[in-house]
Amino acid sequence: MNDLCEIPRPVVPVAEAEANSARAQVPGLRILLVEDNEMNRDMLSRRLARRGYEVSIATDGAQGIEMALGLMPDLILMDMSLPVVDGWEAVRRLKADDRMGRTPIIALTAHAMSDDRGKAMDAGCDEYDTKPVEFSRLLRKMDSVLRGPAPRGATSESLGPRARDEVHRGAPA
Repeated sequence: MNDLCEIPRPVVPVAEAEANSARAQVPGLRILLVEDNEMNRDMLSRRLARRGYEVSIATDGAQGIEMALGLMPDLILMDMSLPVVDGWEAVRRLKADDRMGRTPIIALTAHAMSDDRGKAMDAGCDEYDTKPVEFSRLLRKMDSVLRGPAPRGATSESLGPRARDEVHRGAPA
């Protein structure tokens, strides 16, 4: 009889719950999306903007480098197969610049061979995601790279989400 009095709770799939968690922790951040495919650009930029991110768009690697240096985004989503300057070279150039060396970059690529992840990491990417983009997976990866590694000896209890973000950005904790 008690079962009839209980109000059922909505069931939220794990991936959606994790995506909601990532979304809640990093709104308002500036993202540079470097993508030459119009359909991918449109889909990603709209979905990110709906979640509160400020999204700027570059359509080739050279423009991506120029915009990154001018905007100083919090995160770069970089297609690796780009015209003018490919994503691999754009990442190398950005990571070599003192102003951009700590800015997280996530490689977005249709290349899904086992060595492509290593190649992206060797170029300087902080994370790697394959196309087609599974948005909830991308949000989890964004959350992970934006938080960065905790300082040595710190625990999740000793660092709140805000303090951990400040440590990642180089601000005093």
